[in-house]
Amino acid sequence: MLIRIALPSDACGIGILYNQLVGGDSVNVTRAGIAELTTHRATLLVCEIDQVVAGTVLVQLCADVMYAQQPFALVENLVVHPDFRRLGVGSAMLAAVERICLEADCSKIMLMSSAHRVEAHRVFLKAGYSGDVKRGFVRYRRQMARLS
Repeated sequence: MLIRIALPSDACGIGILYNQLVGGDSVNVTRAGIAELTTHRATLLVCEIDQVVAGTVLVQLCADVMYAQQPFALVENLVVHPDFRRLGVGSAMLAAVERICLEADCSKIMLMSSAHRVEAHRVFLKAGYSGDVKRGFVRYRRQMARLS
């Protein structure tokens, strides 16, 4: 098991994982999109097992002025391929996220997860995340008011 920064060549494997996550055909992971992430204080990780992208997670460092410009992190789209679940992939990716956040001196890590993903929530709790400290709210693009 190898946790590493995603490469543009991982686009297809990441796309497969994202399609499993959202269950639709609107996912469009591009090589250029992965390459662009490095300029936005974001890190897209993959877990590679036997040359297969078995999991992925995105960590975004967000600038903040509350604690003397100490950033906080937002974790999204942690996905493990069904064939590789229960092998510690999710836990290993969360540990890698934590190392990134410690190195960046983040004040906290906030992790978003769909409310129905109960099995994933158990992984997050086991890794030390608290599910009852904050409450997340989402407004998708299709729900936003159109500009006139």
